[in-house]
Amino acid sequence: MKRYWLMKTEPETYSIDDLKRDKSEHWDGIRNYQARNFMMQDMRVGDAVLFYHSNCKVPGIIGLAKVSKEAYPDFTAWDPEAKYYDPKSTSDNPRWFMVDVAYVKTFKEVISLSGMREMPELDGMRLLQKGNRLSIMPVEEGQFRHICKLAGC
Repeated sequence: MKRYWLMKTEPETYSIDDLKRDKSEHWDGIRNYQARNFMMQDMRVGDAVLFYHSNCKVPGIIGLAKVSKEAYPDFTAWDPEAKYYDPKSTSDNPRWFMVDVAYVKTFKEVISLSGMREMPELDGMRLLQKGNRLSIMPVEEGQFRHICKLAGC
């Protein structure tokens, strides 16, 4: 069964243009257990991803990606020089995981967070719920289809 996700990134760190250039990339640095569990337990190759730019002038959904490799240990947690190093995570007992995502499409315009808040079709979307700060979250199929319709895909 195909699932739908929203994955947040700061465009200054890794943008949709970076993913387009790279074609596929590992989604590392997740240090929240709920987001990690989504990757480990629920994400499958072929799942669709809404690519969301956060912490920028106009936060919102900027494009589409897809899961191209299922969860595997996040090796950046083992590197003492890495931003997301975790000494409690080891190759024998990994604490953190990542998936690979592949580029699909860039939208002509950002579907802004403020605009989404005004859409009754997106009522109940986790992204729009007060206090939800997860960087990875599931999206209902109807919500995904509505976003795609707005983006003209």
